[in-house]
Amino acid sequence: MNIHIRKEESEDFKAVFDLVKDAFEKEEMSDHQEQYLVERLRKSDAFVPELSLVAQIDEKIVGYILLTKIKIIDNERVSEALSLAPIAVLPAYQGKGVGAQLIKYAHEKAKALGFGVVVLLGHENYYPKFGYEMAKKYGIQLPFEVPDENCMVIALTENALQQVKGTVQYPKAFGI
Repeated sequence: MNIHIRKEESEDFKAVFDLVKDAFEKEEMSDHQEQYLVERLRKSDAFVPELSLVAQIDEKIVGYILLTKIKIIDNERVSEALSLAPIAVLPAYQGKGVGAQLIKYAHEKAKALGFGVVVLLGHENYYPKFGYEMAKKYGIQLPFEVPDENCMVIALTENALQQVKGTVQYPKAFGI
């Protein structure tokens, strides 16, 4: 299976909307509004077009990932980071490595753009295989109650987490 990953284009918006909706339809820990979050984030200052990526197989969009800018605030210190939200794969293509390739590609793109830290809220058994660790270990927390094992962070570059700690501040588009 040949997976091609590329930057999302405006003509992909409808396909991405439907893909994200379908991918989260049966997800228990979802508000089933992720497709609307993507629309809001595209219009926000946090949006980085190069980090809005689609995965294609035979010209069909089967996966999507979005990394957007966030801040991690500790008193006066403000650190810029990224949030991985959402990542979505069409149900028929889940478990075939599409998500893994999207994550690895997005990490490389983010690193090339000068970003060093990615935070996410996700399944504790999936993301550690990509290098994610509990954010609590680094003194990073989300601005709402969530089990520690679901709040994770990764350093894309060596020592990127050395001076980063505090509470994540999401852009207004997240509605938090």
